[in-house]
Amino acid sequence: MLFASFDLVSALATLAACLVSLTLLLAVSQQLWQLRWAAPREKLSLSLPQTRSSSAPPLLGETGLWHLRVFSKIFSHEALESYLPKIQLVIKDTLRAWSSEPEPINVYHEAQKLTFRMAIRVLLGFRIPDEELGRLFEVYQQFVENVFSLPVDLPFSGYRRGIRARETLQKGLEKAIQEKLQNTQGKDYADALDILIESGKEHGKELTMQELKDGTLELIFAAYATTASASTSLIMQLLKHPRVLEKLREELRSKGILHNGCICEGSLRLDNINGLQYLDCVIKEVLRLFTPISGGYRTVLQTFELDGFQIPKGWSVMYSIRDTHDTAPVFKDVDVFDPDRFGQGRSEDKEGRFHYLPFGGGVRTCLGKHLAKLFLKALAIELASTSRFELATRTFPRITLVPVVHPVDGLKVKFFGLDSNQNEILTGTDAMLGATV
Repeated sequence: MLFASFDLVSALATLAACLVSLTLLLAVSQQLWQLRWAAPREKLSLSLPQTRSSSAPPLLGETGLWHLRVFSKIFSHEALESYLPKIQLVIKDTLRAWSSEPEPINVYHEAQKLTFRMAIRVLLGFRIPDEELGRLFEVYQQFVENVFSLPVDLPFSGYRRGIRARETLQKGLEKAIQEKLQNTQGKDYADALDILIESGKEHGKELTMQELKDGTLELIFAAYATTASASTSLIMQLLKHPRVLEKLREELRSKGILHNGCICEGSLRLDNINGLQYLDCVIKEVLRLFTPISGGYRTVLQTFELDGFQIPKGWSVMYSIRDTHDTAPVFKDVDVFDPDRFGQGRSEDKEGRFHYLPFGGGVRTCLGKHLAKLFLKALAIELASTSRFELATRTFPRITLVPVVHPVDGLKVKFFGLDSNQNEILTGTDAMLGATV
């Protein structure tokens, strides 16, 4: 009987060890899979034959150059000019909500909400009620969190959760698209989805509902994670460097945009914003130090030599944006946040084509880079004009790089409203040049 009990215990111990090993193996596999897909995959080169593959992104694999022309229209100067007032309104409402919160906010999480709302309200023109928009955001987050899951379709797996979230998300998007198609009155600008639909008609292609849903999801995805990452990095650097924020305020005053703590009506036009040189330097430096995406893939079109090694035509290679910025000889004191490095006196980004490439480079540069920079500039202007904010923790959090750059704790910050009197006090008070901005 004693030996039988011993055998039973031994068998249970062996079974437990096997289960633990299997769990660890699945966990490690999951992490490796996520790391494998953490960097963006390269799309097919237009210089090479395009295969009709189910893995090709929706619309792109079948519409080729037409799809690229559509996105060029979506992010054109005229389109950005029409988006700007809506972007300002979304940012202003968001900062007002942050300031009304009695407790510190998680900046990264709230920045994700902000960029999602911008994509829904501005890019797509959906008139979704706030409560429904909040539910859609939660579903979208569940989809994004599981998009790089190990492709094992088991109950309670991340893959299964991602599939279900995508199905729920597409149902919500289909409802919003149908409502948009039925209600075309009251629009004072053409949003990205309008441009996509009209461009299809111009080229004799009536887009199906599935194509519209896929295109909508692509636009949300493109505007979401990387912009939220950069927005969080911007706020953290303004907290760390209050003199940079003050210099930014000085530029806004000198250009007639900020007066007595208020943004002058009608002053924020696209050309005016693009003329703010120091603001441009601040955004460039944020993207240099905290590029949201680590790198990208390319297909070698012609055999070349690199450091004595031959790289054959047809190979897939990966370039690192982050390592390029860290090792480029044109940048001095690479670990220092110094927007003036991009000023007229130094112009460190002008010395060479591929030393500074936060949006990639060449023909595969990010099509949405101008929208992303405009959004960041509009956010910086509102932060400098209407908000006071301070770090809610004793120290700044460390930064993690996967899946995109973000603080490990999300960055806990307390926001306060800022009227004109407060603004004048802030600009003249040395005590504010600490952790509080």
